[in-house]
This record gives sequence, structure tokens and C-alpha cells, in this order.
Amino acid sequence: MPNASSWSASSPLLLLWEDSSGTRIFLSLLYAVLAISGTLSNVMVIYLVFSFKKLQTTSNAFIVNGCAADLSVCALWMPQEAVLGLLPPNSSSLRSAEYRLLRGGLLGLGLTVSLASHLLVAFNRYVLITKLPSVYQALYQRRHTGCMIGLSWALALLLVPLLPGLWTPGTAQQPPPRQMDGSSRYTALLLALAVLGQTALLLHCYLGIVRRVRGSAKRVSVLNFHLLHQLPFPAAPPPPRRAQRRLSSVSVLLLCCVFLLGTQPLVWVSLLGFFLRPAPPALQAASWLLLCALSALNPLLYTWRSEEFRRAARSVLPRGEGPASACGNALDKIQCNTKTSVVHLTLSPVQLLVYFVSIKCIIAEVRFHSLC
Repeated sequence: MPNASSWSASSPLLLLWEDSSGTRIFLSLLYAVLAISGTLSNVMVIYLVFSFKKLQTTSNAFIVNGCAADLSVCALWMPQEAVLGLLPPNSSSLRSAEYRLLRGGLLGLGLTVSLASHLLVAFNRYVLITKLPSVYQALYQRRHTGCMIGLSWALALLLVPLLPGLWTPGTAQQPPPRQMDGSSRYTALLLALAVLGQTALLLHCYLGIVRRVRGSAKRVSVLNFHLLHQLPFPAAPPPPRRAQRRLSSVSVLLLCCVFLLGTQPLVWVSLLGFFLRPAPPALQAASWLLLCALSALNPLLYTWRSEEFRRAARSVLPRGEGPASACGNALDKIQCNTKTSVVHLTLSPVQLLVYFVSIKCIIAEVRFHSLC
């Protein structure tokens, strides 16, 4: 049984250790579905942010950074794993140590930058909601934002050469050893603790946002952070409705739950293998599946509640002109015309007084001419 005390020991989905061809084909199909959906969603988010000026905010810059990192996993690494699962066990591609090292480097680079981007997005939103606008503007200048993004990639590039074995899966001919040296085991432990620390910081940021939004007089949707161009706030918006605050809190908690579901199983499998005994291969495979699925779901986590992203996507994606869409367009026009007429008919008290005095003067003048 493979040793799960290190991430190098738990090969992604364990495709190369499976004896059953049916299981290998099924896992390869899962890889292919995740690769296609993740590539399309990440490319779509990057295209929308670069194409629409309203979406070019600091928070979205960190989201695009995470999407670029997820592309290295979804577009470059997952397709290779899907193909390798369909190859025979004695294939020469599975024996090449250099090729295994390249695949491990792609996986480690993408996952490291993606996890760092999650934390950057959470901290950006925490400062935006809980701190003064002047503090946010001073911290998130364009130069500082670029440095933060560059540091995330620099950190990943430093970790990949230093820790090549962590992300390098075993093969059918060379399975991971049962007993690993102390350095690899302790390195896996340190990385697991680092992911736990990153998760704790992320939860602290989002739970702080939830507490602030619940007790704030501002109507702020914690997933729609398009407020950079509005800082400093010119006037206090109306108090939020209770349903709006509850919906915002549920959205943030849902994001946190999805992130925990994607990252924590692999962390605790590694800790279990370090302190107690290796986890079953099926549990290792499930933990890697969840982590890979997180790279494909990241774009939806940050854009599904954003009205600006939905409008941008509707303007780019082709729309059908069927009866339903025509009826919807007609209703939108009627509502727009009704709102316009109501706006034109709504007069201020001063205008009403002027019109009333003018009408009185006209009536008096008509009576005077009739008497004459």
C-alpha cells in the first residue's frame, strides 16, 4: 500500500496504480471533464476582466491571477493525467523521470499560486469592508497590487525546484516507497501545516466580513466588490434589508465551505499518514479529486453572485431570439418606458407651485379680457 505521509506518495487519483481498466477509464473521464470545464471557465473570466473596464478592479486582479494559475492545472496537467490513465502500464511515458518531474512541477506551480490567490482575494475584501477607504487606497495601489501578484508566482517558483518530490506522482513500475526518508515526511508535514494556516487566515477574513456586514448600516454584498471606483463613499447608502444581509452571509459561508471541502481532505490525509498510518488508496484518490475540482470551480465561486460579471457574460455569449426571449425583451421595454414616464411625471414641490401660480395667472387674465 502506498505511503500517504507525503503528497508525493498520493498520486493524483492514483490512476497509475489501478489494476482495473474500468476504474482507470472512469477516472480518466473525470479528469477530462474537469479539464474542459475548468479551462473554459477560467479563460472566460480572464477574457471578461480584460475586455470590460468595469470589471478591472483590484479584487478581480487577484481573481484573474488565480484563474491563470488554475489554467496550468486544468489546461496543462489534467489532460496529461487523463491520457496517461488510458495508456498501457508498460508505456514508456510512464517510465520517464523527467516527464514525471515536469508534470509535478506544473501541478505544484498551479496549486501554490491558486492557494495564494485565494488568500489575496480574501484579505483584499476584508480590508475593503472593515477598514477605512483611505487605508484601502494606500495599501492597494497599482504598484502594490502588482508586487503581491508577482510575489505569489515567485514563491511558487521557489518551492517547485526545492520540493520536486512532493508533487511528483509515482508510476505503476515505480510506486512510492513504503518507507520515506525523514526529510520528505517532514516537508509534507510542513506543507500541510502551511495550508492549514492559509485556511485559518482565509476563514478569519471572511468571517470578519460577515460580522461587519451584519452590523453595518451599509448595503454591501460581500461577493460583489466593485466599490473601488466609488471610494471614498460620497454618502451613506440606505440600511440593508435583513434578507439581503442573510443572503450575503450565506454566500460567504458557502464559499468557505467549498474551499474547505476542496483543500482539507488532502491535508488531513497527509497528517494521518504522518502521525498514524497511511490512508486507504480510495481515500487518497477522493482527496485529490476534490482538490482538482477546486481548480475548475474557482471562477464560479467568485463570479456567480456578481451582477457585473453576469451582464458582461450576457453581452458576450450568443442569445437566442425565440418566443421566450422576445417576450422578455418586450417586457423589459415596457418596464423601461413605464419607469421613464413615471420619472417625467414626478415633479418637485417647487415645480408644482410654479405651475399652479402660472395657471392661476392665465385664468385671471382670461377673465379680465372677458369683462372688458
